[in-house]
Amino acid sequence: MQKLLKPALLALLIFSHQAWSAAEFDANALLKQVDEKLSPPSYEMYRKLINIEPDGKRKEFVLYSVKKGQDKMLALFLDPASERGRSTLRLGDNQWLYIPNVGRPLRITSLQSVVGGVFNNSDIMQLDFHVEYSATLLEETADQWLLELKARHQAVAYDRLKMWVDKASQSPLTIEAYASSGMLIKTLRYSEMKDFGHGIKRPSQLQTDSPLFKGHKSVMLFSGIKPRAFADEVFSLSFMPRVGELRQ
Repeated sequence: MQKLLKPALLALLIFSHQAWSAAEFDANALLKQVDEKLSPPSYEMYRKLINIEPDGKRKEFVLYSVKKGQDKMLALFLDPASERGRSTLRLGDNQWLYIPNVGRPLRITSLQSVVGGVFNNSDIMQLDFHVEYSATLLEETADQWLLELKARHQAVAYDRLKMWVDKASQSPLTIEAYASSGMLIKTLRYSEMKDFGHGIKRPSQLQTDSPLFKGHKSVMLFSGIKPRAFADEVFSLSFMPRVGELRQ
């Protein structure tokens, strides 16, 4: 009888340990760590955005971007010449576009796009995921976690995300973005791991496509990411015409 009970007792102990491990898994802590792997708390970077149409026609934009904390981001258009001098500012859920010829910042929304293509303003001026979403663990494999991210409030661009995270690098691999209706809006794919120095090792490419824009895709290439401190006044409407001074 004792020989029969021992395997059953062992199985029960193993099951209890597994249940405890699953219960203790902190998906929100993991999501915060994913954000920390993607960027320092305060930094500058350069990005190239490429919109590719079904016929292969391409339109490219180059942006210089700076970010501070969890809710401040500012970007300056360097190319093409027709966009040069424009800047976009995000403070929490609020976003503005500055156009030199207009001379004053204009309010824009997260679902609009200042560059056209599949990336919207929320994608381009992205805040940390853990700030906008709460996370739960859906699945776990030997090399990946699958998280479900739920928007913390209605102002967030996407109601729900599914995020596949690579265990080795703790970087996102694929993200599916959904509307509140459950409709898939777009899929974002991270690739091309790169060591940017300063302890920053993360994907250097982000590509997206959408069933709403059949045949179209957009690509974001990251370069020159490095920590840098900024004064709060940089992230203000009055500073938007002067973003170029940060590059001097």
